[in-house]
Amino acid sequence: MLGIRPATPTAPHLNLVRCLFFALLVTAPFQVVAQTTPDVAAERALAMKLYDQNKFADAIPIMENLVRALPADTVLLERLGWSTLVVSASIKDPEARKQARARALELLNRAKALGDNSELLQTGLAALTQPDDTNVPFSSVKEADAALREGEAAHSRGDLDSAIKGYQRALELDPKLYMAALFIGDMYFKKGYQAGDLKTKQEMTVAAGEWFKRAIAIDENIETAHRYWGDALMAVDEEEQAKAKFIDGIIAEPFKRTPYMGLSQWAQKYKVHMSHPQIQQPKSTMTSSSSDQQTTILVDPKKLPEGSPEYYWSFYDLTRATYKTVGFQKDHPGEKVYRHSLSEEASALRMVAEIASRDQQDGKLKTLDIALENLLKLYKADLIEAYVLFARIDEGLARDYGDYRKTNRGKLRRYWHDFVIAKQSKF
Repeated sequence: MLGIRPATPTAPHLNLVRCLFFALLVTAPFQVVAQTTPDVAAERALAMKLYDQNKFADAIPIMENLVRALPADTVLLERLGWSTLVVSASIKDPEARKQARARALELLNRAKALGDNSELLQTGLAALTQPDDTNVPFSSVKEADAALREGEAAHSRGDLDSAIKGYQRALELDPKLYMAALFIGDMYFKKGYQAGDLKTKQEMTVAAGEWFKRAIAIDENIETAHRYWGDALMAVDEEEQAKAKFIDGIIAEPFKRTPYMGLSQWAQKYKVHMSHPQIQQPKSTMTSSSSDQQTTILVDPKKLPEGSPEYYWSFYDLTRATYKTVGFQKDHPGEKVYRHSLSEEASALRMVAEIASRDQQDGKLKTLDIALENLLKLYKADLIEAYVLFARIDEGLARDYGDYRKTNRGKLRRYWHDFVIAKQSKF
């Protein structure tokens, strides 16, 4: 369940079709919400079969007839809306394509008005509020762009083999075309889903993974191939491998909604609870003011009994107060205006942890509240920065993420594996 587009040019195939396809694997079976005659039921079954086979163009006229007989069938409305949006990408006439997108939006809004509030529906509505990117080229290589679009047209007809050929030609013409490698993997995933036996599904998953790997080699900081790979692995019940791919997707693009949706589906399927460490620090008892490169700090000693949580967290406040006038310019000489930074936040938390750890070793700190206990675990694992970047993120901290990830991808992975997803947390 995804849909927020990556930074590179995309088409509805990437933003929509893939997410709805996998979402159908993990959601509960639909229910027909109106009485149907045998003929209507048979037509509905045929439409759903065509839809599952990715034959969206063939499914649309049947579903258009059905929505008149079943106007309250939210699943039918949702799938017709998706199909219409997918096929609109292959409509060359701008006005006709605009009308198709408007029809897709109408259908999805009707489903929403009837109570459909799925992630899939929200994704579709969000995509339709964005500009139509159909004419945005996939590649600066004209021939590669044309080949990829041929693949897209074949995909919308449900001809997965021809789609693969188109995408492969595109990748040959432009070896750095991320979307081509991604889409090939996606087609193999769909071929596996449509297969009737587990062995073929597994073979197609392996084939899909090879192409997702190629996409990741082109750009590992786009989340989509990581997540698609996780989807494919989860579909054949490769629990641990799927988890690793979903985590890599989050690390690739942590400020987008879609990679988290992949991991959430994984947790739902395997009944795993996930949460960041709880570190709720007490209200600050310190005030500070700065002027002329000097910082004045006021502390009420009566409120800071040694060994209390407030005592240790006062060092967090102290570190941040002094950092603003001294540390920021030292750590960020190229920036003229102060902002909240990773070095500041991590230094402040580390100061608390170092003093608490020292006092614990010396026997001065007998018991820890949950916040200090969790902070010390992060400190000993050297994962304070990873915690900050995922659990305390703000606009200033986000600016430091890319540089930290360049040399610390392993720590970011370890944070998710060891702290957010606990092995003993199944429910």
